[in-house]
Parts: sequence; structure tokens; C-alpha cells
Amino acid sequence: MTTAVTGNSYSDMHSILISKDGKLIYEQYFNGWNKDSLQDSRSAFKSITSLLAGIAVDQGFIKDVNQKVYSFFPEYKDFSGNNAWKKDMTIEHLLRMESGFDCEEFNDGKDCETDMMASKDWVRFSLDLPMKHKPGTVWAYTSCDPMIISGIISRVAKRSIMDFAKKYLFDPMGIKHYRWTIDPSGHGMTAGSFYILPSDMMKIGQMILQKGMWNGHRIVSAAWLEKSTSTPVPIPDFSFVKFSRSAVAIPQPTYYGYYWYKEEIRTKTIHENVLFASGNGGQYIMAIERLGIVVVFTQGNYNSWKAKKAFDLLARFILPAFEQ
Repeated sequence: MTTAVTGNSYSDMHSILISKDGKLIYEQYFNGWNKDSLQDSRSAFKSITSLLAGIAVDQGFIKDVNQKVYSFFPEYKDFSGNNAWKKDMTIEHLLRMESGFDCEEFNDGKDCETDMMASKDWVRFSLDLPMKHKPGTVWAYTSCDPMIISGIISRVAKRSIMDFAKKYLFDPMGIKHYRWTIDPSGHGMTAGSFYILPSDMMKIGQMILQKGMWNGHRIVSAAWLEKSTSTPVPIPDFSFVKFSRSAVAIPQPTYYGYYWYKEEIRTKTIHENVLFASGNGGQYIMAIERLGIVVVFTQGNYNSWKAKKAFDLLARFILPAFEQ
């Protein structure tokens, strides 16, 4: 695999890390990147936002995911027309990308993220978005949903999302070296643009496999992880393997949970379910529970199908090495 990546078969790879049963067994950096290089996690950070939401529930700041979104923002008054649907929007709708906002980034639809990033208050921008569908009826990927999650957590915990993440997730896991992207109003970006070390991405994946535990400390409840990674939502007509153009893997449908994806990696000899976080350019935290494996990829293949060639590497080299 190392030879293939350093050759001409796989472009712009930054890092690949593999652990087995909690032990790091492969760690390689490419194209001038090293273990101390912060990586832009892009939308892979949404999966970490899912963890933060779970911690907020575990800590009692949020009662449950059925709470109404706009009940946390009583100053919001515009419920005219289709905005009346906003009254029915729950936290779970945000976590499953079923908010109903008139936004869609996954299939080159109406990209609200660019306009959001240009605004001064990313949470307020997201709350003000017009509605297109009744919440819970249509899966439409938008970075505005996890931004509202951060606004809810900040309000109920009475601290910034940066302080919340530091206290309840990063410090307990020994994650020290990172960089937030913050809007002019002081809201940390929880949909992407969070810079992190690949080794710390590996910690997140390992904690997932350990059912929310890290070094004997409970980070997030096993019940939350089971619910958030159950991935009941099929993504229409989509497969990461298909877009990887792998010659060995057979495309299977992709499913979505609370900002986590799941897809079966299937070849002539392999059938493995892979739970993963995914970010533009090829940022992946992959957990294969049956084999006790975590795989991290960071890449620079932004807005390119080549980012998904990580799934070809998984099917061609990594999984066969562990199959019994």
C-alpha cells in the first residue's frame, strides 16, 4: 500500500494511520506532511459534533433529541408561511440532516454554507434559513444543521462550544493541539474547518470502538453511540465505493445516522461494515468493529472523486490483511 500511495496510483495523500485492538500498527505521512501537521477535518468534524450532542444529553443539558429546535431560541418569531414547519423541527431532524431547510450540499444543490461563512453570525444565519420541506421528510445535507446544534449546546451549557468541547471531550482524551474556525460573533464552526492531528482523529475512532470509553474514563454513553451510529437513513443513489472507481470492491448503498456514515465494503472474499466520518478532500475516520480496526485518512483531494480512493485502499490492501 505504501508503494502504491508513493507511486502515481493515489494522489495527494497526507496521512494513513491504522490501529488494531487499540494498538497503532501503521502510521505513514506523505507529500511533505508529518505527524505534527494539523489537518483540516472538513465535514468529518460533523461526526465529532454528534459526539458533543451526545455528551450534552448525557450531562443533562439537553433532555432528549425530540426537543424542539426553536424552543431554545425564544427570540425567534418568524413562523409565517412555510416557516411554520420550523415549530416541528427537532434536534434529531438536525442530526439526521432532515431539517427541511432550503439547502443541499451533497449533490451540488443549493449550497448555503458559502453564504453562511460570509455572514457574521453562523447560528443566526442558519436559524433564519427558509424552509423547503416539512422536517423529517427529506434527507438534504447541509452544514447549517450542525451549526444550530452548536448554538443549542452553547445556550444550554452556558459556555462556548469551544469550551464545552475542551472540557468534556478534548481534555479528557488528551487532545491538545487543534484549531477552531470561529465566526465574528464567537461561534465555533461545528460543520468543518476544524484543524486536528491525524493521531487525534485516531483517538476518536478508537473511543468509538471502545463504546465511549477512553483510558478508563467515560466520554460519551454507549447508548448514545448505539443510537447515533445506527444509520437508518439511506442516502439516495449513492455509494462511496462506487465513486472510488475501485476495481476490486462492489458498490453498496451508503447509510446515514447522526452525522455518521455506514457502508459495507464488499469484494469477492470480503464483507465488512465500515462506520465512518467523512470530510471533503478525503478526511476519514473509519471504524470496523468486527475486526477491531480504526483507519484514518487525510488528503488534499478537495472536490474530487479521488478523495474516495481511500475506499479502494481499504478494499485492496487494508481489509485483506486482517481477514481470517
